[in-house]
Formats: sequence, C-alpha cells, structure tokens
Amino acid sequence: MPLETQAAPAERLEALFEELAELTGQRNAIDGRIVDIVAEIDDDQLWGATGVRSLSALVAWKTGIAPRNADTVVAIAQRAEQFPRCVAGLREGRLSLDQVGVIADRAADGSDDHYVDLAAVATVTQLRTAVKLEPRPEPEPRPDTPRSVTKTSNEHSTTWRITLPHDESATVDAAVQSHLDALVTDWRHDRETSTRVGDQAPPMPGTVDAFMALVTAGWDAEVARRPHGQHTTVVLHVDVEKPAALHLGPLLTDDERRYLLCDSTCEVWFERRGQVIGSGRTTRTISRRLRRALEHRDRCCVVPGCGATRGLHAHHLVHWENGGLTELENLVLLCPYHHRLHHRGGLTLTGPASRLSVTDGSGRPLTGASLARPPTTPPPDVPPCAGPLGESAQWWWYTPFEPPPASEN
Repeated sequence: MPLETQAAPAERLEALFEELAELTGQRNAIDGRIVDIVAEIDDDQLWGATGVRSLSALVAWKTGIAPRNADTVVAIAQRAEQFPRCVAGLREGRLSLDQVGVIADRAADGSDDHYVDLAAVATVTQLRTAVKLEPRPEPEPRPDTPRSVTKTSNEHSTTWRITLPHDESATVDAAVQSHLDALVTDWRHDRETSTRVGDQAPPMPGTVDAFMALVTAGWDAEVARRPHGQHTTVVLHVDVEKPAALHLGPLLTDDERRYLLCDSTCEVWFERRGQVIGSGRTTRTISRRLRRALEHRDRCCVVPGCGATRGLHAHHLVHWENGGLTELENLVLLCPYHHRLHHRGGLTLTGPASRLSVTDGSGRPLTGASLARPPTTPPPDVPPCAGPLGESAQWWWYTPFEPPPASEN
C-alpha cells in the first residue's frame, strides 16, 4: 500500500474504537434479552423441569458461559424489579452485564436512581467500591451458644465435661438411651440363657457403658465409611405376595428399592406370609478398585450440565437385580440429586456407559453442549456504547447511597 494512502495510527485506532463501541452496545442489548429470558424461566419455575440443580447451572449449561458469569445473569434477573432503570440501560446497550451485575449483587433496595447515573461513567471496579461504601445495618447480636468440650486428667482417671444446647443435648440423650436399652437387653438375655452365669458375670450396664458403646459404634461406622466406594449394608425383606420392606422398617416402592441397592452391600430375605422361605445373595456391588476406575473415567456426575464432584453414587445402568453386571461399562457416577431423580422417573439413562444417553422426563435428550448457534436475525438496533470514562475516581467527593430511614409505623 502506498505510504500516502495509509491511515495514521490515531485514525485507525479511532475507527476500531467506533466498531468496538457498536459491537459492545449490541452485546449489552443481547445480554439484556438473555436476562429477560432467564427472569421469565425463574418466575414460572420452568427450570425445575430440566433436572438441573439450580437456575445458575441451567444458564451456564445452555449458554456455555462460566458459572460465575451465570450467577451474574441470575442475580440481575432476580432483582430486575428493584433496579428497573439499570436493567433498562442494559437492554438499551448503555450498560454492561458486569456493571449491572455488581449493582444487582450487593446494592440496597431503592438505589436504582442513584446507581444508574454512576454506572454510565464508572468502571466495574469503581462500581464495586461505591457499593461497598454503602452504610450497612448493624447485625443483631446473636446469643452465644453454650457449646464446649473440656477434658481434665489426673493419675487415676480423665474427666470429660460436655456443654451443649438443649436441642443437641436431647439428641445425645436419645442416642445414649438407645444404646443403654440394647446393652441391658443383651445382658438380660445372657443371664437368662447361659448356664455359666456366676459371681464373675458382668454387672448390669450403666450410662457410661452406653456412652462408650455409642462412641465405638460411631468409630466403627467411620472406619466403614472411609472406603467411600462402599456404602452400608441394606437388609431387604421381599414377600413374594407383597412389596419389599427394609429390615424393621417401612415398605419400599420399586424405585426406592433400586435406589438403595445401586451402591451397597445387600442381603435379601424372601418371605411368604411373614415366614422366611429363603435368602438371596449378599453382594458388595462396587469394589474400591472399580470405584477408582469409575472416578477416573467420569470425573463428575454424568448428567449434562451438572458437574457435581462430591458425594457421587455409582449407578448400575442395568440394575443388578435385573441381571446387570458390576463392571465399568454398566456403571456411571451420579450425584445424589440426579440419582434420586432417575429412580423417580425424572431422568432416563441408557447405556452402555461408552454410549450413554440421558433423557429428561418427557424423553428429550440432554447434551452437554450449549445452545449457541449462528444468528439468524439482525443484531439489536441500539446506539454504540463508548463504555466508562476511564478516569481515576476521587472518592472524597462521592456521596454513598443512603437508605431512607425505616418507618416507625
């Protein structure tokens, strides 16, 4: 290109800034429409039909944005009525999503008029500082909860002193009493059935014995819980003429039975008219080695848009009671929420795991991809957005928003 026809750097930069301002205004207006859509989904509670854990998770999933940005969209949508002018500025392309997000996240109710003018010239960082300068009401002091554990020892013994609120103390009382009843029952049974009871027989158990039994039981439970791929033992009584029931517990639906047996040690007792007629197999469905391989493959809950990584359950795609094998191709990881939802009919998972298909309650397939696609409509017709002024803020002259005094009526 000849030197005389080349634009000066300042002119090129000015042209790029003009295009950037036009695109920024259009992007802000598009974000405003997204906020309106999310607000409509939230108002009518439509997101609950998708099986996601939260509205933010749905927004992050369907738009392909980061969870933090999805939280910003949801915050604006849920407070749009408190900040109508700020949200209108977003729809018209004058304010950015992050600017309105800072206001919607922390600003006090009734401050819409105060912040709509400030947002037109202030950066996101400056808006965040302005919101922090708002006077906050003093939190009401909470009464101190008397909870403490102290221990003193001497050469003969150790004394524990535990101080708890009444509600927690009632829990401990019930647990100790439960263990005491069990110990006394066993002690009486031994005395009544044994022919070797003499002077060396143990005395009747007391509260201290019950407390130690409670500690031991909790310890044993924790040890058993450490291999997190192994859950508890589920004892089922299956009457050939009635629904299954937990041992000393309530009747179970088919969905509840399958949910409990997905990742557990199971003992099945078959009965007819209350009389045991046989026992089924005892199976620990997920070994520790298999669990580690499953976690390495799936990493998180396999339901698209979930992403939960803690407390995951190993689920049989073809249930073991229907002949499903305990192998990697028949197992997937599910969070507790989606595991229960599946067994209640809200989700359908079809395997094998290498070709997993997840559908919602109406049969629509769920995928991890966002809804982004090439646009088919022209961009919003909004004026360019030049953005904040970019000047340093002189906070000494700034007057923070003051909430109106509370009415005495």
